[in-house]
Amino acid sequence: GKRLIAADYSQIELRILAHLSGDPTLVAAFASGEDVHTRTAAEVFDVVPALVTSEMRRRAKVINFGIIYGMGPQRLARELEIPLADAQRYIASYFGRYAGVARFIEETLAEARRQGFVATLLKRRRYLPELTSREDGVRQFAERTAINTPVQGSAADLIKLAMVRLEDRLAREGIPATMILQVHDELLFEADAAAVETAMAVVREEMESVMELRVPLRVDIRAGLNWAEAH
Repeated sequence: GKRLIAADYSQIELRILAHLSGDPTLVAAFASGEDVHTRTAAEVFDVVPALVTSEMRRRAKVINFGIIYGMGPQRLARELEIPLADAQRYIASYFGRYAGVARFIEETLAEARRQGFVATLLKRRRYLPELTSREDGVRQFAERTAINTPVQGSAADLIKLAMVRLEDRLAREGIPATMILQVHDELLFEADAAAVETAMAVVREEMESVMELRVPLRVDIRAGLNWAEAH
């Protein structure tokens, strides 16, 4: 008599990157509902979106997420199994097209060096004394962390806030659904079969409205008899 409901934030870290950077191209892609990986492929490979191949999109996806994690050309070359020169060109092309993201990274690093920490959207701090290390590897790891923390940490802020609000609302409205698991950007609920549609509507509403960003939040949500079916 129960069903599982899986609700997953769509590309939440890239949406937060768009919000934090204010990059007009990235913001426009999310605002118009475009596939952001296809848009990035079109920008990086200088083709119209209709001509983006599945391989171009795959490479753009690696670049998009790699930028968040401070991936350099050597790592990108390994990930995509391409020559280093090509990886360097892809990254240069990305930052050329998404100048707002490049500016965000530069400003975030400068501020982190100046104050010794970075912060999430809800002002949680991560202190990074290693930014002044004389050891290249230690310092570079801290730099990657400084770039990633405001993005990934804010995604954590957002989903935790959604969890708090959802627990309260489901109880307040007497909806027979229980939050049972969080996995990264996904929340999993168990609900009475008869209440699935109601529960899904409430979950979507709370998750998509939990925080106002420059770009819309989107949640992919499905129900099923087991977790695989709910995906």
